[in-house]
Amino acid sequence: MDLIRLRDKYSIVGIGYTPQGRVPERSALSFYVEASANAIKDAGLRGEDIDGLICYRQFQPVANDVAVTPYLLAQHLGIRPTILSQESYCARGQFLHAISLIEAGFCKYVLISYGDNALSGGRSFAKGATNSEPTEDLAAFGESGRVAQFAMAARRAMHEFETGPKTWKEIAVNQRKWANLNPIAEMYDEPMTYEDYGNSSWVVEPFRVYDCCLVSDGGRACIVTSTERARDLRQPVVTIMGIGEHNPSVDIHQSDFMAGPTGAKAAGKTSLDMAGITIHDIDACEIYDCFTYTVEITLQDYGFFGPGEGKDWFKDGRTAPGGTMPVNTSGGLLSEAYFMGMTPITEGVMQLMGRCGERQLGAATGTKEPEIILCSDNGAVFQSFASLILRRL
Repeated sequence: MDLIRLRDKYSIVGIGYTPQGRVPERSALSFYVEASANAIKDAGLRGEDIDGLICYRQFQPVANDVAVTPYLLAQHLGIRPTILSQESYCARGQFLHAISLIEAGFCKYVLISYGDNALSGGRSFAKGATNSEPTEDLAAFGESGRVAQFAMAARRAMHEFETGPKTWKEIAVNQRKWANLNPIAEMYDEPMTYEDYGNSSWVVEPFRVYDCCLVSDGGRACIVTSTERARDLRQPVVTIMGIGEHNPSVDIHQSDFMAGPTGAKAAGKTSLDMAGITIHDIDACEIYDCFTYTVEITLQDYGFFGPGEGKDWFKDGRTAPGGTMPVNTSGGLLSEAYFMGMTPITEGVMQLMGRCGERQLGAATGTKEPEIILCSDNGAVFQSFASLILRRL
């Protein structure tokens, strides 16, 4: 496939934020609407300009809420898109879908939106697994959902390449340092030391509390359009330099890739090939970090280091403020907020636009001013993977 023709052809323009963390008495729909409206305004567009709408994924409603659909969101935004879409599960094709719609001529501006009231509504992600067995049946064998499933993968990695808490504490502490520079992060006012990490309670061994991502109320949205159109809009132009996907698909209970290579390897190669660069050209990474181990295995599969080398690679603040390879500069899913792949991807865009304040890459944080940022998105338990390389023009 001649994918290189798509390099820098499409851009991410407006970014929409909402209040986040614990925001009681709000519906998931209200976060979708607020994030979407803010993204449209941020781009300098009008509602009638939006002709494609993608809701990030479908969740069962909590707290007597309504089920969010693209139809309902479009109605509340007062827009009439040509194309509507919503993933029913964890597949991570939203940005590739948006590009395809614009490339095919169906749309000019595609809005991608996510919202949830998971924290105040008490959502459990335990039943989000892809295995066919009922969660209750698996619990009889000590398998309690998402954390336990990723814990199995992490335990296998500990056996195969001797990773573990000595590596993961570096990831957790470094990301918390970024969150401490981000006023909207859930963990903004909560510094973390190695001792804090080691003293935190177990969730499912080998994961402690600080190995696990947050649960959040709030929303996030952005808009994809052609780079040609983006040049005429309000914000600095950030292009999609490369994009790749891979879907190993096999359920965690039958998986033979728990310790890699995950879909990051193939998806990363596709995105790098499209961009015409190597990992040595990357200035920072925004990695989907549902767990600390996910950060390690993703960067390992991208080729930043080999199996078993993570413990040394993450040392000495390499990924923290002042480090040579910043990772998850908002605090990520671990320390900012959980909005699925929208957390890392929108942070990458904001960094390249130069809009991140105290945490901005460059002189403010003792890091290189970014030109190229690698972002990842990960679905289910290493079953779906997307890689985006973003560039500032």
